[in-house]
Amino acid sequence: MTDTATVSHSFQAEVSELLHLMVHSVYSETDIFLRELISNASDACDKLRYEAIARPELIGDGEPPQIRIIPDKTANTLTIADSGIGMDRQELIDHLGTIARSGTKAFVQKLAEAKDGTGLIGQFGVGFYSAFMVADRITVISRRAGGSEVWTWTSSGGAGFEVAPSSEEDANRVTRGTEIVLHLKDDAKKYLETYEIERIVTAYSDNIQFPIMLVQPEGEPRQINSASALWQRSKSELSAEDYAKAYKSIANAFDEPAMTLHYRAEGRYSYAVLLFAPSTKPFDLFEPARKGKVKLYVRRVFITDDADLMPAYLRFIRGVIDSEDLPLNLSREMLQNNPQLAQIRRAVTTRVISELEQLAEKDAENFDKIWESFGAVIKEGLYEDFERRDKLLALARFTTTSGEKRSLKQYVEGLKENQTEIYFLVGDSIERLKSNPRLEAAKARGVEVLLLTDPVDAFWTSARLEFDGKPLKSLSQGDINFDPIPVTESTPADEAQPAADEANTIALIKASLGDHVTDVKVSTRLTTSASCLVAGSHGPDRELERILSQQARGARTKPILEINLRHPLVVAVAKAAADKAKVDDLSFLLLEQAQILDGELPEDPAGFAARLNRLVLQGVAGA
Repeated sequence: MTDTATVSHSFQAEVSELLHLMVHSVYSETDIFLRELISNASDACDKLRYEAIARPELIGDGEPPQIRIIPDKTANTLTIADSGIGMDRQELIDHLGTIARSGTKAFVQKLAEAKDGTGLIGQFGVGFYSAFMVADRITVISRRAGGSEVWTWTSSGGAGFEVAPSSEEDANRVTRGTEIVLHLKDDAKKYLETYEIERIVTAYSDNIQFPIMLVQPEGEPRQINSASALWQRSKSELSAEDYAKAYKSIANAFDEPAMTLHYRAEGRYSYAVLLFAPSTKPFDLFEPARKGKVKLYVRRVFITDDADLMPAYLRFIRGVIDSEDLPLNLSREMLQNNPQLAQIRRAVTTRVISELEQLAEKDAENFDKIWESFGAVIKEGLYEDFERRDKLLALARFTTTSGEKRSLKQYVEGLKENQTEIYFLVGDSIERLKSNPRLEAAKARGVEVLLLTDPVDAFWTSARLEFDGKPLKSLSQGDINFDPIPVTESTPADEAQPAADEANTIALIKASLGDHVTDVKVSTRLTTSASCLVAGSHGPDRELERILSQQARGARTKPILEINLRHPLVVAVAKAAADKAKVDDLSFLLLEQAQILDGELPEDPAGFAARLNRLVLQGVAGA
């Protein structure tokens, strides 16, 4: 044993804030702490079993990995111990003093705002700290497998923690792995009761792959979980409740699965698959890494949950793939380049999409839950997965001018006479899109328009897709010709107004706006509004260009200004031809109000205000 004195350490700032929430928590589901500590213990046993493939001496004592729960009513402590990989001094400091995850601050803020944050705790992987909901002091004693030193970590949930060499008694007891001793608060003594421990284990940890032993002062230790590889069992043996428990155990989840996929692939490669689609969105769904969490096993031995077994657009899927053929000693490089694993990825991805298709047909309620939570992620596949693009497009559900959760199949069934395209509009909110002037001509003809508001929509729609032979067409890009489609609404009142002269009016506006626009055209999109902005047929759509310019802070392409020749404001331009100052004011007003309707600021807000004031005063004076 190294003779090193006790050393105090401060928690990472986010951990301190998190611990404050835990120590003073009012969360209703405090049971989470036990599930999280058991899950951590299982991970430690998994890591030991994996490392022992290359270094068998790590389990040279022959003791199989297991988890022990030891309630002690006399000492008022609850101990969760494992004979897993263990931690050395530095690992105790690193793992129990910091949260090495991006987005930590945002998570802590969200947790603080939540009425009940138990779901968030599990989703973000900070389960150890949840123990402070029930304990006012925690002691962690750990010995790294293959190591000789035993270290003790202690904290009362304040600003920091201490790490010191363990006592001789503790060192003799902990021969490998980790012991977490919770000194329970007075209101948490129920967790010393056998029935409470068994209830939680049965509900959340029954499918943990290692024996969970309940150790009591009287009697022999007994196993309180099934510890079965449920995915290796036949579907006929399992109930919906079994799957729900497995989902909560494997995925560290609190919700119910919206979809369960369980099958065994036989043939060239053999592997078992048990996958779930959650019904609620995890906290880290939009982390930049876009990593999936499906666990890879080889012959029931856990290998990694970082094998990218699902494409990024299916990263919300949780579960297990257990191969019979892969080598146990898979390296990082082999994980990335193994052709067998690539084939498994491809086949399982296809099967998941097929299962989603069936769910959409047979169980719309659960499919809608998946789409509501993960539709924005699935749509990333429209941009990234050319092979499955048509299937993903058929799966997609949209808010349209005709309703919500509309499929393209439903859209095509409702095409108007002579309509040959599927129309869409991309923006940042449904409300703003519904009031967008570009919808006017479509609305007059009863033409349905997809209203797309997820950031990814601006990207996948740039791929020039089609569905059932009908191309998808943006209402904010290129030329639109609605003339072949009959008008179904009554003629707008201002169509009775005589139209301005096209050539003269366009020439006047072009002269005034100069290089603020690339062109001025007569609009086929507008029926009641004066103007709108569109992008050219080539290059990015307006919304995509806006997003790209925000990220790169670069200049945007000048738009095309479309005008409604029957609108009084446009007619006024032609009538004021002899007054250049007034023509300039009216022309810029046409441009700037179109920018505002697009959710943008005019290029020169002060100039816009001055122009608007002049025109209003002129109108008041002439009234």
